[in-house]
Amino acid sequence: MNTTTNVPSNQNLMDAAAANGSFKTFGKAVEHAGLSDTFRGVGPFTIFAPTDAAFEKLPAGKLDNLLKPENKEELVSLLNYHVVNGRKPLADVGKWENARTVNGQQAPVKLTGDKVSIDGAMVTTGDISSSNGVIHGIDKVNIPTKQ
Repeated sequence: MNTTTNVPSNQNLMDAAAANGSFKTFGKAVEHAGLSDTFRGVGPFTIFAPTDAAFEKLPAGKLDNLLKPENKEELVSLLNYHVVNGRKPLADVGKWENARTVNGQQAPVKLTGDKVSIDGAMVTTGDISSSNGVIHGIDKVNIPTKQ
């Protein structure tokens, strides 16, 4: 697993995700959901951001369907299931049993050796720092249960 230093950078979460290059689809989804101003705002937030490869694992048509304007509420819920309030370095996340996500649901966290997973998604890149939070790249898109 790759980790970067957890020193706040001068880039906000959206710019840090874009600069990383592995989160283009996540950034597009955030824009469609109308959350980009939030993730450029004060924060701090911890985002478990699915990589582009993670989005490619979704069933055919699922992403296109989520990006439709009539599905904005579902997209917002899905994205918020990948967000935790506060700046949480991976070393801290690995000590949790569950993460209380911004969408209100708990996501189970497991530490296996030095690998951290959240709701079954392995963290592939941890501690990508930004001025208003931290990003942990994950290898699958987590789908919240219906509320």
